[in-house]
Amino acid sequence: MSRVRGQPPGRAGLMWLHHRLGLAHRAASRLDQKLKILRTEQAAFALLLERSGLAWEQACRDAEAWLLRAALLGGQDGIRPPTGQPPAEVSITWTSALGTSYPSHGSCTTPEPDPGTANVSPAALVEASAAHREALQAAVAHAVATTASRAIDVEVTMTRQRLRGVQDRWVPRLESALAELRLSLDETELAEQVRLRWAADRERSGR
Repeated sequence: MSRVRGQPPGRAGLMWLHHRLGLAHRAASRLDQKLKILRTEQAAFALLLERSGLAWEQACRDAEAWLLRAALLGGQDGIRPPTGQPPAEVSITWTSALGTSYPSHGSCTTPEPDPGTANVSPAALVEASAAHREALQAAVAHAVATTASRAIDVEVTMTRQRLRGVQDRWVPRLESALAELRLSLDETELAEQVRLRWAADRERSGR
């Protein structure tokens, strides 16, 4: 007879297996519910990922167009940032849901350009700088969406594997052990009843 690790013998094993089986069914139910919620989130993040990718591509095209205009007006030297200008800073906000940690928001801070330090027209410089700031923000938003989408994808995969493990392995094993134990106890009880009946018959015959 197959036994589950930790299973006590006899009728105590019946209660033990019933309890473990109930836990397994509840775990499967919760994992199934979690998986449904995660799949909804997965679809939402996939849509966000697609939209943010398109927005980033468009922002890059706009930034390249304005950069070309600025370069044509002032040359390559005119579009170079001043010496010592601080770099852009990116800040990411993280959140956790359903046991998954992922970025929920990203923002970037860029130094304000000084048109007086450049050789190009202020209007072209301002527009080019603004377009590149928008492209950077779009890149950050797309990076956030990409990382979040990947995190949700991983959690969906892991949750689906756990659910299959409970439904396809743990529950059937407990049910099999329970059925075998019941059969074994029934056979033992039947054998004991037969033995007692034979003993009673021999006792009556001896009288």
